[in-house]
Amino acid sequence: MSFTFRSLAPESDAALLHSWVTQPYATFWDMQDFSREQVAAAYTQIQSSGHHHAVWGLEDGKPVFLMEEYAPGLSNLATAYAIQPGDVGMHMMVAPPVGAPRQGFTAAVMEAVLNRLFKDPRVERIVVEPDAQNTRIHALNARLGFVPAGKVDLGSKEALLSFCTRADFHEARLKLHQSADVAPTLTVSR
Repeated sequence: MSFTFRSLAPESDAALLHSWVTQPYATFWDMQDFSREQVAAAYTQIQSSGHHHAVWGLEDGKPVFLMEEYAPGLSNLATAYAIQPGDVGMHMMVAPPVGAPRQGFTAAVMEAVLNRLFKDPRVERIVVEPDAQNTRIHALNARLGFVPAGKVDLGSKEALLSFCTRADFHEARLKLHQSADVAPTLTVSR
């Protein structure tokens, strides 16, 4: 699988983004009842913040996932844990399914996201805070090296705070590809 990235444009991408975040499977994104205009406004704020940024993950030029990276110290995590230099927060959402599920696709997306973030030498650790009830993402996070640090109350949700260091990611990635019958080819470019 080969993925590239492009910055999300809130106004021109609002229709597509709205069609994703209002899907039943995207309940943990907390935008189920948002209008297209509200989604565009939320992402305009994200893109102009200077510390939070959203990008599309593209396959063959088509958006297939959304990734956000943010500074934890300037987010709702600011008082939830002892932030360390090199921490970066991340959110990720895969496109609504079309047709038959693709074996290993979501793991490949997560691997591409982590690869992209760790390409920045300043990034030492990736922080995620999915809803504590979102067991599917917890399992995927663990597969790719995230270690749970415990539940935290973020006001709008109880989250499972988890961390992935560069070393944890590389170790998990080796195990992931060793356990596969045929290791997938994954290409990521900016």
